[in-house]
Amino acid sequence: MATLLPFRDYDEKDVINLFAFSGTLPATKGTLVKVQGGGFKATDEISMLGDVGAAFGNTVSQRYGVLAKVSIAATGETPLGMLLFDVKETDENGEQLKFNPRKAAEIGCVVSGQVVPVVTRGTFRYSGALGTPAGGGVAYGTTAGVITATAVGNIAVGKFLGAADADGFVTLKLDL
Repeated sequence: MATLLPFRDYDEKDVINLFAFSGTLPATKGTLVKVQGGGFKATDEISMLGDVGAAFGNTVSQRYGVLAKVSIAATGETPLGMLLFDVKETDENGEQLKFNPRKAAEIGCVVSGQVVPVVTRGTFRYSGALGTPAGGGVAYGTTAGVITATAVGNIAVGKFLGAADADGFVTLKLDL
C-alpha cells in the first residue's frame, strides 16, 4: 500500500482539483490515478450526493459533489497524477466523516464524492515502491496505482532520487 510522508515539494499549479475518487475505499495518498469515463466537463460539473443518511425529522441536509471521477491506474494505463490525500468514509473510531468535515481536514483526507487533489509533478517521500529503486532510476506506474522500479509493461511516471532507506521510504520525483 502506497503512502506519502509530510515531506513534499510541489507547486500548487501542478495540483488538479476537478475530480472525485471512484473506487474501493479507503484509497491512500500516493496512489496513481487515471481519468475515468468522459472526464471533466465545465458544463456539467456538480452532482447531488444525497442527504447525510439517517432520517432526522424536519431536517434537510443535501451534500454536493462532482461528476468527474478518477480511479486507480493499472499496469499500462497512463496516470493523470497521484492522490495527495486519503479518501475515506470513516475515521479511526468508525465515525462517519460526512458528519464531521473538520475532522476530515484534521486527519488529511477527503470524503468520497468530494474533490480530491491530484498532483502531477513534484518531489515526495514515498513508501510502498515495488522492485529495487535506485538513485536516478526510472519510476513506473503499475497495478493498483503503486510505483515500481520494473519497466516491463509499465508507464514511466518519474525518477527515484535514491534507494529506499531503512524504513522503506524512497525520494521520488514525479513528472506526469
